[in-house]
Amino acid sequence: MNLWLAFAAIFIIAMLPCMILCLRGPIMERFVGFQMAQVLTVIAMLVISEGLGRDIYFDAALAVAMMSFASSLVFLRFLERWL
Repeated sequence: MNLWLAFAAIFIIAMLPCMILCLRGPIMERFVGFQMAQVLTVIAMLVISEGLGRDIYFDAALAVAMMSFASSLVFLRFLERWL
C-alpha cells in the first residue's frame, strides 16, 4: 500500500459524517451532505487512480463529476415542493 492509497482511505472515511448527515439531518442539510459525499467520491477516485497507476479511473472520476452536477439538479427539482 502506497501513500496515495492511504490518502484514498482517508477520503473514504471522511464520507461517514456525510452519510450520517444524509440519513438524519433536515432536508437542506441532507443535500449538503450529498454534495460533499459526491466531491469526496471524485477526489477518492482520482487518488486511487494515481495510487494504482490506472488511467481508466480518471475517466470514471470525470464521469462521476459530470453526473454529480446533473444529479444535484434532479435532487433539488424533486425537493422543490418542500423548500
